[in-house]
Amino acid sequence: MKQQNKTLKQKNFFLRLGADMKKNYILYFMILPAVAYYVIFSYVPMYGVQLAFKNFNIRRGIWGSEFVGMDNFTRFFSNYNFRQLIENTIGISIYSLIIGFPIPIIFALMLNYLRQKHLKKTVQMVSYAPYFISTVVMSGMLIIFLNPDTGIFNTVRSFFGLPSLDFLAKPGLFKSIYVWSGVWQGMGFSSIIYISALSGVDYQLHEAAIVDGATKVKRIWHVDLPSIKPTIMMLFILNMGQIMNVGFEKVFLLQNSLNFKASDVISTYVYRVGLVNNDYGYSTAVGLFNSVINLVLIIAANKFSKKLTEESLW
Repeated sequence: MKQQNKTLKQKNFFLRLGADMKKNYILYFMILPAVAYYVIFSYVPMYGVQLAFKNFNIRRGIWGSEFVGMDNFTRFFSNYNFRQLIENTIGISIYSLIIGFPIPIIFALMLNYLRQKHLKKTVQMVSYAPYFISTVVMSGMLIIFLNPDTGIFNTVRSFFGLPSLDFLAKPGLFKSIYVWSGVWQGMGFSSIIYISALSGVDYQLHEAAIVDGATKVKRIWHVDLPSIKPTIMMLFILNMGQIMNVGFEKVFLLQNSLNFKASDVISTYVYRVGLVNNDYGYSTAVGLFNSVINLVLIIAANKFSKKLTEESLW
């Protein structure tokens, strides 16, 4: 009986779905490109995940290659630079999260209290602009700005009588260069969603707070932040799921032999062993390990958020 009810429910579901698709076919047609994108680039490549458990031979193909079990993972965990890769990847990600996550919120709150409309629009436009600069151009700009001979930063240093400094040759400065340039590039664009959330805050709450004598800081703390808390927590959880995903392009373009010790992360390592050394099975295993850690982190962050603030993605 239960099986019959289940089958009947499934049949009714597909009938309703078919009727809805027929009625709103234009809307379904509009989302078709997005669905196709994720199917082609996210789900179809899952077929190749089995490479992580095989010693891939291009002549034999994926199915015909020798199955080696967890050997690729063991090889990675016992690698001499495993600890360095993890420390660099997590270090840059945590640094980016601590600095890069709250700044767009603060920036959105500041813009929200800016009453001069023309100035507000100008600030918004200027802050959004860097986001549309490509990673390659941004990295080129950083290399030029940080040049020890002609860079603007060293020009300013020489003006104040300080010696020239090769910033990109200092491993200790790499994380700061990566994170703060990312903050400058993405701060304005990331604040859009917070500005949208703040626009939905009931102004009567602010009026009541003003009548009670609340300052702007207290209004931010007791009215604005609680109102946009669901948005903040949702984005925080999503950011936690990207802890191990340090952007390959920017790190690779800023990387050199002098800062390699601090700039070598999992994504650049996968590139070297996979595309340069053609060790596809091993590189797939490293990438799969990276994805599993991200999955665990996003589930843990969602559970923690649900328990602490009663806000979660699911």
